[in-house]
Amino acid sequence: MSFSEVVHIRNETKNAIQTKLTEARVGRLATTDEEGHPHIIPVCYVYDGQAFYTALDAKPKLVAPERLARVRHIQAQPIVALLIDEYQEDWRQLWYVLIRGTAVLLSETDRGEQAKARRLLKAKYHSYDAGLLPDGALIIRILPTRITSWGKL
Repeated sequence: MSFSEVVHIRNETKNAIQTKLTEARVGRLATTDEEGHPHIIPVCYVYDGQAFYTALDAKPKLVAPERLARVRHIQAQPIVALLIDEYQEDWRQLWYVLIRGTAVLLSETDRGEQAKARRLLKAKYHSYDAGLLPDGALIIRILPTRITSWGKL
């Protein structure tokens, strides 16, 4: 589903939202476990105009990437939310964009899409380009079904 199909607002607002989604550095990924309990974590992400991608990078983790809560949750319940926002003490400058959608772990058959996502993530984040995003890293794709926004876009 394209950005235009999930965001039903004026073009100038769509452009402002797309700019925020491209420029923002961190989002918060919300998933739910098998019992419906919420789980939220900060993530680095990239948006290509159609989908959002986030990776399980090479930062140290307590468990193997495929055992992380977000991975297990997405496999059990793929409906997720991604919140991208900015806080400032001047509350007139506050804004957020809330993306609701369906997440999947890209599989071995999605090698072209995985390579594209890694390339985009490395272009956005220096640490990924410097080695924290190996070629075999798991990639999560979020296809938005609804995008809403509020504030100073």
